[in-house]
Amino acid sequence: MQNSKERFSDRVEDYVKYRPGYPHDIIDFLQSEYGLSKDKLIADIGAGTGISTGLFLNAGYKVIAVEPNKEMREKAIDLLGGFHGFSAIAGAAENTGLPPESIDAIICGQAFHWFDVINAKEEFKRILKPDGIVALIWNERKTESLFEKEYDALIVRHAKDYVKVNHRNIDYEHIAAFFKPMPCHLEIFNNRQVFDYAGLEGRLLSSSYMPQRMDDGYTTMVADLAALYNKYQENNSISIYYDTKVYVGKLK
Repeated sequence: MQNSKERFSDRVEDYVKYRPGYPHDIIDFLQSEYGLSKDKLIADIGAGTGISTGLFLNAGYKVIAVEPNKEMREKAIDLLGGFHGFSAIAGAAENTGLPPESIDAIICGQAFHWFDVINAKEEFKRILKPDGIVALIWNERKTESLFEKEYDALIVRHAKDYVKVNHRNIDYEHIAAFFKPMPCHLEIFNNRQVFDYAGLEGRLLSSSYMPQRMDDGYTTMVADLAALYNKYQENNSISIYYDTKVYVGKLK
């Protein structure tokens, strides 16, 4: 399987344009239930192009974006460099480069499933303050409606290594084991995106396991996607719905 730290290098623009954001309700939840006041310093580990970083910056937090992929990190700097509370460093979950006990909260948006879990946990414990929290966040695409089921089947049919990297392989049991012996709490929020055809194609191509525009299999894939879109679109749009899952806990 392609190196997880490099596999998004050629998908940055699609990632920025078409990946879903995260509901602001996440911040309200962390503030009310975990005391995440705006004086707390956040590290976004595996920050990518800064989607989760931006959520907290817009709410007034200081956030350090830790991202090993050069292209994605540079795009985050380009997009978020105007925030006075933003900084970015080249680092990985297993070796962030951050000082010991310097971070109040760690967030990981759509990234934890790429980590070496054992080494990442030790690194998180090292950089967190004694009362620090970890929030692991995923937009989990729903597969309930007829469109959602056929769209998922299309991905399975055309993807390179979807089964290996699909984040549904990280369930509550795996996450609870990461936090053990400390408890973790799961909170779920509603989320959705609305696309025309170009947007739906861009969303598909933002996933690292799908053929890119110059790859073998791309033409067949987008023909299938166009047929699926035409079958289910209403008023030239289609919606993708998500459960935004947030697993929160402490490590020490």
